[in-house]
Parts: sequence; structure tokens; C-alpha cells
Amino acid sequence: MTFRFRLPVMGFLLFASVSGCAANSGIPQPELPTKQACFVGAGESVPVMLEVARKPEHRQKGLMGRQELPENHGMLFVYPELQKPERGFWMRNTLLTLDIAYISKAGVIGSIRRMEPCSAHDAASCPTYPAGVPFTYAIEMNAGFFEENGLKVGDKLMVGEEQCGPQQTL
Repeated sequence: MTFRFRLPVMGFLLFASVSGCAANSGIPQPELPTKQACFVGAGESVPVMLEVARKPEHRQKGLMGRQELPENHGMLFVYPELQKPERGFWMRNTLLTLDIAYISKAGVIGSIRRMEPCSAHDAASCPTYPAGVPFTYAIEMNAGFFEENGLKVGDKLMVGEEQCGPQQTL
């Protein structure tokens, strides 16, 4: 998952340096820490377990090559600085249909997008899924997760057992 721009040279340069999935092993990233978290919306709390991708190389690999993602598990992409609304993800070599939530520094969901797998050999042939809002975090979950749990723009992500309560742990 990375960005694609219309200018071929710019797209090529960005391909090597921006977030998303770049490797093709299909194996989870065992070196990634996990965090308990929950989404809170309409007074309801939905517990999740998130792999945390902070380093550029971890964000580049993302969920690429995975054949399944357990229910209520996902990946949290953490950026050291605010990302522009034009920035987004792509699904090259990602096998699962995913939902992505772009989230502000305060933990508020700014947009939710459905992303379809793309197995094109040519990276430029894969669609991009821009955030449409500034964001500091992005979370990928199985397709349908947000809708099935009644989560929408304006709802909040809270990280840690102390935020979600011990009854919410996975």
C-alpha cells in the first residue's frame, strides 16, 4: 500500500519511500508489538487487537501477502507527523479486502474507505485510496468491520486496557 501519482518519475520515487505494503511473504510481522484498543461510538465499545507498524519498513509491508486476518484484529499505522489528505494507501500484493480508517492525532475517525486487493504486476495499475482528511494514524481491518460494528466518521479510537476497561480485553 503506497501512493501513486500521475507523474511517472514522482510515482517511482515515492514508491520506494512511502507507507503501505511492499513485501510479499504472506507471513505476519512477528517483530511488531500488539496493542489492545477499542473503538467507541454511540456509547458502545468495540475491542480490537492491533499490530503496531511505526517504522517505515513495517508500514511498507503492512498486511501484504496475508491470507487471513483474525476477527477484530488489524494493523495500526503510526506516522511521526500529520499526513496530508491526498496521502493514501494502495493494495498491491494484498490478498484481503480491507477497510481502512484514517484517524486524527486525537483518535477521531476522519474517513473510512473500502480497499480491494490488487495483484497487478504494474504498481501504477493499482488504485489508490486517499484519506481525504489529514491523519496521523491509519487502521486496516477486515472488510465490513466498521459497518458491522456501527462505527462511523467521528467515532473514536482508544488504545490500552486502561482506556477500554478490563472487561473489554481480548
